Amino acid sequence: MKTFKKLFPTIFFLLLLNSVFGQSFKEVKTANDVLENAITALGGKDFLLSIKTLYTDMSTEMDGRQVHWITKEMLPNKGSFQIVYEGRVVYHNWYDGKTGYEMVKGEKQKADPEEFKDKEFKRNIFNELDYIDSSLWKLELIGEEKVHKEACYKIKATAVNGEVQHLYYSKHSFYMLREDKIANSEKDSFSSVIFSDYKNYNGLIYYSVLKLSAGKKTQVGKVVSLLINEQITEEDFK
Repeated sequence: MKTFKKLFPTIFFLLLLNSVFGQSFKEVKTANDVLENAITALGGKDFLLSIKTLYTDMSTEMDGRQVHWITKEMLPNKGSFQIVYEGRVVYHNWYDGKTGYEMVKGEKQKADPEEFKDKEFKRNIFNELDYIDSSLWKLELIGEEKVHKEACYKIKATAVNGEVQHLYYSKHSFYMLREDKIANSEKDSFSSVIFSDYKNYNGLIYYSVLKLSAGKKTQVGKVVSLLINEQITEEDFK
């Protein structure tokens, strides 16, 4: 009885912690279980589906200059990417839901379709929601591997367009820690991305640092601002 009394506060605290953070992970038997847990870790399926637009400002260094990557996403598959240097947009491409464009010498023109090939098969802002759609991706739990000394589930994801990725989700937090593109659907895609320093952005648990690697080239981006359902309109994709 005394032992139970000693354990009760600990048990109560753990139950309370689970209730407060809403974390209720399911037992992992399949790749789908891992993705379901990852969605829970990010904030939950209903919350992710409520996010119609996502604005991300990341600071990085390119050719010795401090620049910003501005990414704008809108359901279901619209996207815009800008490189901003000293307040001036030096590169801009975007996808309006059907066609990709880019600015060249101040004029709008159609971009190489290969750059946006994967957009045809995107249905959600958050990739995890697409991964669990069997009409878009086939998932296989192929083992375990460490990413920066943290044990991860390793998943092979094969898209209907032939793209193959290896996804690494922490066995502890279920955050994605690494993504490798084995066969790329996009032109000039990075082969590997490391995600770290997850933070809470108004309920969305999202990485704040990413490291992009292709061959010997590496770039690190740090989130300066992340806005949910703000600062994005249809005009951003026209």
